[in-house]
Amino acid sequence: MSGTPELRGRAARLARLLPSGAGQAARTPFVLLVVLLLAGGLIGLLVLNSALSEGAFRLDDLQKDTKNLTDEEQALQRDVDAYSAPDALQRRARELGMVPGGDPAFLGPDGTVKGVPGAAGSAARSPVTPPPEVLAPSTPAPAASAASRQPSAGASATRSPVPSAQHSTTHGR
Repeated sequence: MSGTPELRGRAARLARLLPSGAGQAARTPFVLLVVLLLAGGLIGLLVLNSALSEGAFRLDDLQKDTKNLTDEEQALQRDVDAYSAPDALQRRARELGMVPGGDPAFLGPDGTVKGVPGAAGSAARSPVTPPPEVLAPSTPAPAASAASRQPSAGASATRSPVPSAQHSTTHGR
C-alpha cells in the first residue's frame, strides 16, 4: 500500500479533476501572463498620467495667454474710450483747426428749406496749434526731406526730376 489513502465516492471524482504532478509547469505561464498584464497596466497609467500633465501645463499656458490678451484688450478699450470722449474729440478738432458749425438748415421732401442757415463762427476760431510731433521732430525723415525738395504737382507735369526713357536715349545711332 502506498502512503496515500484510497478515495471513494465524491472525493474520488473531485480528485480526478485536479491535475496530478504537473502543477508547477501549468502555473508558470499563468504567472507570466499576470505579471505582463500588471506591467502593461502600469506603463499605460504612466503614459496616461504624462499626457494629462502635459495637457495641464498647456492649459495653464493658454490661460495665462488669455489673461494677458484680456488685459491688453481692456487697456485698448480704455484708450478708445478716452479718445472718443466728447471733450477729447472737441480738443482734437480744435487742434486740427475745426470750428463749431453754424445754425443748420434742413431740406424738406418737397424741396423747401426749413430754418435759416448760418456760417460757422469765425470768432470761435482759435489759433491753430500743430500736434506735438510736428513741433519737435527728433530727426528729419529722409522721405520728408525728399518730398520737400520735389516740385509742386503742376510743375512735375512739365518738368520731371527723373529723365524719361525718351530723353535719355539717342535717336538715329
